[in-house]
Amino acid sequence: MESLISIIIPCYNDWQYVEQAVNSALYQTYGNKEIIVVDDGSNAKTKEVLKQLESKITKLITQENQGQSTARNIGIQAANGDYILVLDSDDFFEPTFCEKAMLVFQDSSIKLVTSFTKRFNNFFSDEYYPGGGDLKKFLICNEATGSAIYRKKDCIAIGGYDEKMRSGFEDWEFYIRLLQNGGKAFVIPEFLFNYRLKENSTTSKANKLKYNLRNFIYNKHKNLYILYFEDFISYLLSNIEKEEKEKIKNINRLEFRIGKSILKPFRYIKFIFKKILFK
Repeated sequence: MESLISIIIPCYNDWQYVEQAVNSALYQTYGNKEIIVVDDGSNAKTKEVLKQLESKITKLITQENQGQSTARNIGIQAANGDYILVLDSDDFFEPTFCEKAMLVFQDSSIKLVTSFTKRFNNFFSDEYYPGGGDLKKFLICNEATGSAIYRKKDCIAIGGYDEKMRSGFEDWEFYIRLLQNGGKAFVIPEFLFNYRLKENSTTSKANKLKYNLRNFIYNKHKNLYILYFEDFISYLLSNIEKEEKEKIKNINRLEFRIGKSILKPFRYIKFIFKKILFK
């Protein structure tokens, strides 16, 4: 018999998008699944949409707003599946994601499965290729998407998501703990996940606080960063070097533009003078 996948969809005020997220869970070609939506203190309009969707899903849990990490943990605690697929309520998977991910889990060393990603909004779209890999890679940066699938027992063993992390990067920190005792994240080389770029999303807010959030993660996992100290320092120095080169490039561009603006009137005077002289 197929293992049960519990698809957890935390929702906060995503009334425009949550139905698409729920439908993408419903239409997975993998048969044995349950869908749990956690309403994290949403507004009245979102609650109305969730009420209309309730008959389609396995369970609707309502709580006061406590943040994404808590909402995910509440959904995971209520889950009956051996596998957990976390899906944000403004994003959606292609129908074959679960089916293809479960084939990957036949390799017991795989702790996490994600895929290539299409990112989009009303005006823009691009492609994102997470790298996957082991702990060493994840200490440098997050090499998976926030919406991904993993074994429930692995999640329970590490205590779920850090509920203190309400400003973002909670998925990255969770993956570090998921991989700290071995195993790796696998990226299916197909575009099976669709990530909506929103101005006020948790990710966009997190990017504004990224240095504070990185500081929190580095200090929380200091012992792991010490183990990979040389690689980590190389990464930091490489980033500083890239930023310095970009800064110099921008200064040179600016100096060129300023120089061009200053010289323009003199070139015009020279042009007029030539016209008068050779008239």
